[in-house]
Amino acid sequence: DEYGDGPTLGPYGFFKFESGVHRVQRVPVNDVRIHTSAASVAVLPAPNDLSKNGEDVLPLSELRIETMRASGAGGQHVNTTDSAVRITHIPTGITASIQDERSQHKNKAKAIKLITARVRDQQQAEEARERGDAKNKLLGGGDRSERIRTYNYPQDRITDHRCKHSEHGIEKMLGGGGELDGLVGTFAPFLRDMERKELLASIEEEEAVGRKERNGSRNKRKK
Repeated sequence: DEYGDGPTLGPYGFFKFESGVHRVQRVPVNDVRIHTSAASVAVLPAPNDLSKNGEDVLPLSELRIETMRASGAGGQHVNTTDSAVRITHIPTGITASIQDERSQHKNKAKAIKLITARVRDQQQAEEARERGDAKNKLLGGGDRSERIRTYNYPQDRITDHRCKHSEHGIEKMLGGGGELDGLVGTFAPFLRDMERKELLASIEEEEAVGRKERNGSRNKRKK
């Protein structure tokens, strides 16, 4: 159950509300002014592990797979074998590169999963825009460029701008402390509640449109 408590959620269900821009306001030790920085977080659902090659989502005919020598720290292995893999989804131009493993086969499998997730994420975003959901979302536009949360260190406060809820005790929450399993567990109940309300509002709106269309059809038949 996606709306159950933490233990019943998969990783994506638990972390999906973390997608977006996290803004940090703090005063460095060598300054007296508040400095603001930001980090953009993307949480994507992993493709089904039963799909060995991703063909159910991305046909191999749509992928350009390139191999190259790994770069960076790694001892003698680096730059000696073509183990790194870069995959391009030709229709969209989306790419994914992996060089985590020494095995080219393992890197290819990881890259296929990553590019599948990225393409699926873009497709879902485009579908949402076409439906007009982005304008009506209670949780915001759903865009990863949207500011979702501010961490104000001088005031020891975290504010989620979607559910308009604030909590104090930044270090404790970031350290996983508290009764609600740290930062994510603290805000997730408020965000899941908003998502339920959003879904209910969407269903009610669709039902209202359906009733209006049916009434219009009956009135035309009477004429």
